[in-house]
Amino acid sequence: MTREQAKKRIDELRKLLRRYNYEYYVLNRPSVSDYEFDMLMKELERLEKEWPEFYDPNSPTQRVGGTVTKIFPTKRHKYPMYSLDNTYSFEEVREWAERVRRMLNEPFTFSAELKYDGTSLSVEYRNGEMVEAITRGDGEQGDVVTANARTIRTLPLKIEAEDVPPELFVRGEVVMSQENFEKVNAERVAKGEEPYMNPRNLAAGTLKLQDSAEVARRGLDFIPWQMLGEQLPVRSQYEALNKLKEWGFFLPEGAYTKADTLDGVFDFINYWEAKRLDFPYQTDGIVIKVNEFDKQEKLGFTAKYPRWAIAYKFPAERKATKLLRVDFQVGRTGKVTPVAIFEPVLLGGTVVQRASLHNEDIMKALDLHEGDTILVEKAGDVIPQVVGVDKSKRQPGAKPIEFVKTCPVCEAPLVKVDAHHYCVNTAGCKPQQVAAIEHFVSRNAMNIEGLGKETVKLLYDEGLIRNVADLYDLKKEDLIKLEGIREKTASNILKGIEQSKERPAEKLLYALGIKHVGESTAKKLMKHFGSIDRIMEATPEELTQVEDVGEKVAESIYKWFRNPDNRQLVERLRKAGLKFESEQPADESQNVLQGKKFVVSGTFQNFSRDEIKADIERHGGEVASSVSRKTDYLLAGEKPGPSKVAKAQQLGIPIISEEEYLKMTGRG
Repeated sequence: MTREQAKKRIDELRKLLRRYNYEYYVLNRPSVSDYEFDMLMKELERLEKEWPEFYDPNSPTQRVGGTVTKIFPTKRHKYPMYSLDNTYSFEEVREWAERVRRMLNEPFTFSAELKYDGTSLSVEYRNGEMVEAITRGDGEQGDVVTANARTIRTLPLKIEAEDVPPELFVRGEVVMSQENFEKVNAERVAKGEEPYMNPRNLAAGTLKLQDSAEVARRGLDFIPWQMLGEQLPVRSQYEALNKLKEWGFFLPEGAYTKADTLDGVFDFINYWEAKRLDFPYQTDGIVIKVNEFDKQEKLGFTAKYPRWAIAYKFPAERKATKLLRVDFQVGRTGKVTPVAIFEPVLLGGTVVQRASLHNEDIMKALDLHEGDTILVEKAGDVIPQVVGVDKSKRQPGAKPIEFVKTCPVCEAPLVKVDAHHYCVNTAGCKPQQVAAIEHFVSRNAMNIEGLGKETVKLLYDEGLIRNVADLYDLKKEDLIKLEGIREKTASNILKGIEQSKERPAEKLLYALGIKHVGESTAKKLMKHFGSIDRIMEATPEELTQVEDVGEKVAESIYKWFRNPDNRQLVERLRKAGLKFESEQPADESQNVLQGKKFVVSGTFQNFSRDEIKADIERHGGEVASSVSRKTDYLLAGEKPGPSKVAKAQQLGIPIISEEEYLKMTGRG
């Protein structure tokens, strides 16, 4: 076979297998037998091996996985992935529609589609070829999981159509069918392992597995719900879903509709509320959108949500079951949480047997007694919760269940703060210490690879660590003595610990686990003060000068740094070589764009799109995705979006170039 013949046959096989894959997994109408499919696949695999120069990451052979990814890099989304405002009543849907009507002051239609209960993914195509897949993350940035996404059989790797724009983003939900979920759980139970809780969590976890072959084996699906780009061939959401279906994406039959009135939307909701338990995938509601894209752009976004969409959530399914006992768990901050343990019950397609009772006040309100028949439902069809007690079935003489007086682990006294009880033995209570270390090493904190929960617990149980500073004193000879840790594993752990010293100071501040200081607050504190040392010495009044830091948060930070044990811990981390200074200048010297809102469009000479957005934020500015009256500047590079330029001109918003932006920030 000549080189030309090989290339021709490889192209033929890829095209054939893509079609057969689409028929089997999307249409559910296979036109060839499994044997014929397998023989063609084997032929393609052989030819690709013989002619490696024709490698294509989007070949059907890549569906089986085999890539091992130890680190999933984080990347900013070109278009932010907003969450949706929720409602549980038709009346609130009507109120939303009326607000939209007042803002638009012109006719519009609705699209309505099933709200799939999975994990969101943004997939980028260039000239029809899939190039990247990024998880939702925090909406601004997510994890790159391209190798794993390529194993999803219902996600096209190549769109073979003439009207595909040069750059296209398809967003949708990665889901697992109830059938596949039960199959995976049956295999785990057969091995003596704990079954997974629900398809949603399993789908999210599967997408982040290191071995893409295992991802392929579990059989995830991708159901699209949005397309984005500069040159789209459609003008509405309903047209977009139809076009995606035409391009080979998987959209379940009857899963979306167009409606001219709210009555049509409500008919769609009522139909699926009755049918949803028969649907192969978990769904917890209906997403209602303004159908026309130009009207969506006119409506814009709030800080959190698109104004042109709302999610109607189905009422939660409720079941009765028998309460077996109440356990009390101790968390990282010392908070003691009561947890109801009950006879297993099927809710929303999954078996549940425990639910948080949150605090003593909720326990008292429920008036729980031993052996009670309790009513359980899933909040938002996801989180189990106890919502009541059938007192008619209470046994005579049943004793009330009381909240514990001391820590269930170390027996130290409990202190009540607001509605919650806390164990005061911070330095000597095992669950608090272990959870604090787990938080410190976690990916969003110090990101120490190799230190999972089991390893942290093993190191603690063997007496090698008692707090996070002890991690930096670990030696290889200590680690390799432990069961299950060999020399290579020990080297990887120590390498991860050493690399954590390069993490920015804002990550260290978050990793310390100060109550009420999440990732966002840590960033804002570091941006304002510039160093952990300045935060450590700040008064509560000075702390409240930081955006989103109220008196409660300020008091928590102040008290944490006044604790001698915590101060000693911080000093040990300093000596270990961790970063205490911000890599970005503090507010007072570089906040030249404070209070200014930018929309970015086009391509730039000195920055990528993501880099220039990050640069705006570093200088105190804010980046929005669409032009509105609140926009201060449209920053336009080469070939900006025509609709954004037209909107800015219509509203009289200044359109500035990259050169003008650099001058604005003192670099021109």
